[in-house]
Amino acid sequence: MTRILTLKCVPPFDFDLSLRLFSGGDRQIRKYEEGKFWQVVRIDRKLVLVTLEALGTVDKPEVSARLESVQMLSANDDQKTRQLACALIDADFDLEPFYTDVKKDRIMADIVHKLGGLKIPSAVTVFEALIDSIIEQQISLNVAHVLQTNLIRTFGDSLSLDTGVYYGYPTPQELASTRIEKIRKCGLSTRKAEYIRDISRMVAERKLNLEAFKRYKDVNKIIEELDEIKGIGIWTAELTIVRGMQKYEAIPADDLGLRRTISHFYCKDRKITGDEARRIAEKWGKWKGLASFYLIVADMLEQDR
Repeated sequence: MTRILTLKCVPPFDFDLSLRLFSGGDRQIRKYEEGKFWQVVRIDRKLVLVTLEALGTVDKPEVSARLESVQMLSANDDQKTRQLACALIDADFDLEPFYTDVKKDRIMADIVHKLGGLKIPSAVTVFEALIDSIIEQQISLNVAHVLQTNLIRTFGDSLSLDTGVYYGYPTPQELASTRIEKIRKCGLSTRKAEYIRDISRMVAERKLNLEAFKRYKDVNKIIEELDEIKGIGIWTAELTIVRGMQKYEAIPADDLGLRRTISHFYCKDRKITGDEARRIAEKWGKWKGLASFYLIVADMLEQDR
């Protein structure tokens, strides 16, 4: 079954710039190619392939959402998918307050001018953001992406369509009932496999409600509660907040790659500590996570020249 929806987006929104990060993604999981981004999402128990494509401009943005599933989709499913698709691209977020607040920072103001309309793509669920962040602990992003792909292909449900087979992210229930040895075969250490299995069990047994953190107003309270869970440190909590909760006050300043990026623009590539990175980030007020994302993208584009 196929449906087409049109998503209204708060301007400015540069669809290509925001989704280009997924150009190297797996075609069967999540990918951006030739102006289209696609990913499988779960609507209740139905798997739906959502393909997004820009219709409007940066200043008048609209996005077409093509929904494909082997199951019948109701009007209620359409509405839930619309909400998920909008969350994926942060369509309802207004960038203008951020742009206004960082004007006094000459370096950030210049980057914002060059990258106008850039928004942070979000994970479908906080659970997905958290598991991905655990996988990325203390390893390179390239290696982490391989392991994340292995996990999804091994444990995620598949959706077979005329265009091919696609995989959705594994549910907490799927990972909760899995043996540690099987998770390790995805390339993960025993310790990370235990973290993933145990946290999945907490979510599946309703002892941990990750989505509820989206309602918290105090980001520090979220970090404090997540930090109490085995396998989740401050860095992992901060990364999860930015990726999965669309709260941009948090900044994973202890991340080596981010510190190098901040130093490149603000400290002439001098090696800096996490505390120094946080002091620099104070310039960005409540937009620390968003500003750091702009720095990362600016650095990537600079390297591509």
